[in-house]
Amino acid sequence: MKTIVKKIRWWVFSLLCITIGLYPILYFIVDRNFGLLQSKAAELLTNPTWNTAFYTHIIFGGLALLIGWTQFPKNFRDRNRKIHKKIGMAYVTFAFLSSVSGIYIALFATGGMVSIVGFVSLGIVWFVTTMMGWLTAKKHDFDSHENWMIFSYASCFAAVTLRIWLPILITLHHGDFIPAYHMVAWLCWLPNMVVAFWIVKRRKVENNLNLNMG
Repeated sequence: MKTIVKKIRWWVFSLLCITIGLYPILYFIVDRNFGLLQSKAAELLTNPTWNTAFYTHIIFGGLALLIGWTQFPKNFRDRNRKIHKKIGMAYVTFAFLSSVSGIYIALFATGGMVSIVGFVSLGIVWFVTTMMGWLTAKKHDFDSHENWMIFSYASCFAAVTLRIWLPILITLHHGDFIPAYHMVAWLCWLPNMVVAFWIVKRRKVENNLNLNMG
């Protein structure tokens, strides 16, 4: 039963990553009055710097989300070390581009300072955890590398949790977007960090048990 639940959970997680990873395509095939762009001022939407940052963020963030989940199954990593490394470097590159551009566009977040601080913090956390994951891999400290990349992908997964939380929060606030957006700027990633911390802690316990048994 545990195995079945674990498999279902993994397939749901994978499906969410793929679906939201492909979500940015919609910004290229529908009218610009779509999604979060509906809350932006016309002046901002015509700003070339903001537009460059926005499309850099959603394109490379989508790609990072789309490929990052494939890195976690241990069997895949063990059997395909070279592929794992190539996908990992692509993910790190995409994450750096998306997080830095995300920090910039967060400065213009709808809802003022509460939203700005929430999304800027997310961008910084994603950048730093990815950087640490990359540096520990270069030092061949693969246990720390895996821990940091769990935190990195938890940050990336905020793209998914934002789209789960936002309609719920808007409904709870009777259709009022601003207070819902204030909350989602933090709820889309802080609980993810808690889950990542729990996963990392559990890994450490399991590794210690294996060492003691060995």
